[in-house]
Amino acid sequence: MKTRFLGTSELVEPPSVAVVVDVMRAYTVAAWAFDRGAEKIVLAGSLDDALALKARHPAWVALKDGAPAPGFDAVNSPGLLRSADLTGRTVVQKTTAGTVGALAVEGASLVLCAGFVVAEATAGVLRRHGGEEVTYVVTGEEGRAEEDLACAQYIAHRATGGETDPAPYLRRAAASRAADELATGVRRGAHPDDVALCLELDRFPFAMVAAPEDGLMVLRPYGDAPISGAGASRIRDRPQGANPRV
Repeated sequence: MKTRFLGTSELVEPPSVAVVVDVMRAYTVAAWAFDRGAEKIVLAGSLDDALALKARHPAWVALKDGAPAPGFDAVNSPGLLRSADLTGRTVVQKTTAGTVGALAVEGASLVLCAGFVVAEATAGVLRRHGGEEVTYVVTGEEGRAEEDLACAQYIAHRATGGETDPAPYLRRAAASRAADELATGVRRGAHPDDVALCLELDRFPFAMVAAPEDGLMVLRPYGDAPISGAGASRIRDRPQGANPRV
């Protein structure tokens, strides 16, 4: 399996298979949202788009990076979201890097969104898919975020089926600029447990697949293991509207 690691701005055309990685914190938050019962996550292209979706669908839950803001129900923090009851809800997510990366590869035949919390499930989808080339989109810091690159490289190794010690990858992520900024309060809208939650390897048994639905890029859980917490029902066998061909 041929792999390449690119920043969002380095994408010149939609890849065949894309794994969009945002460890701190977009796709850790997304996984927690599914664990707390969310049905789907709509990835918004801008704050205005997120607010417009919220205005059209008042029951949807809108979240963003940074400090709380009018019109948004939550911030992009796993520590703050983990106690929420999102059973059956649709979440609208807009983040600085993660959602941007997913929208940039909308034309790919398979788009997986990942962090360490869903690493093995993501690698399992790639093994079953069996594609010749996978593009890992390193979303943070214009493709240089150490936590995202470490996670992408770990998933890439696991996707080949070989034994891989996760410890060095987790250490790199723990020592990253993003981890430091979260721990020291530089990034607003954070919880003291956010870094630790982002580094919980394989916390969830599902992967996350994004695909166009009714003109929107929609993220759904993918797998056959039960979700715990508020979403204690079995994950659908195939995300609605997606054609991951796995």
